[in-house]
Amino acid sequence: MATPSLIIFDCDGVLVDSEIIAAEVDSVLLTEAGFPIEADEVAERFAGLTWQDILLTVEREAGIPVSASLLDKSEKLLDERLKNEVQAVEDIVEVVSALTLPKCICSNSTSRRLELMLRRVGLFDLFAPHIFSAKEVGTKKTKPAPDVFLHAAQQFNVDPANVIVIEDSAHGIHAARAAGMRVIGFTGGAHTYPGHADKLTDAGAETVIHRHKDLPGTIEALSVWTDA
Repeated sequence: MATPSLIIFDCDGVLVDSEIIAAEVDSVLLTEAGFPIEADEVAERFAGLTWQDILLTVEREAGIPVSASLLDKSEKLLDERLKNEVQAVEDIVEVVSALTLPKCICSNSTSRRLELMLRRVGLFDLFAPHIFSAKEVGTKKTKPAPDVFLHAAQQFNVDPANVIVIEDSAHGIHAARAAGMRVIGFTGGAHTYPGHADKLTDAGAETVIHRHKDLPGTIEALSVWTDA
């Protein structure tokens, strides 16, 4: 692989430390609905999935009818907490600011929420207008479907094989690999858990980093390494 043509960042858990906040909100709502679960288990099992997909999984696994009102309730509670609490993942602003390669964001979050979070932590202007919500572009299929990654490659007119993706969830990695892209796993978010790195490697990440300071060197190394 020559110098990458594009670097794609997931947002939640990679750029902003939002996954732990979402897990706390989801834990409370699922427990109230009759599916007791702790926030750390939500983060481990469901990271990278939309709230709707989480609810469908719970319905399928536990046979508990989940009220549609939970969709709106989660959105409101999570937006309020993110607006007041979300922080950038350590060192990401400095690393992205210094990155000279083309870059973008591919996320399952809505564009409205992405802008809310990214503006709060000072990252919005570093990526705009190349911020893609899987729910709102192309086929509108969310990860683990590869569609949002393929949409981004098309927008930049680059070969997916020359793209490197940074992801914190197995679902996101499956999507990127299905798109024919190479993946760096990231475990530096507050929602990380024992075995997180192994799970990302098993999903298809070629390497895993815990600090964004290591990202430039890792990208350079992947430019030399042969894809396994």
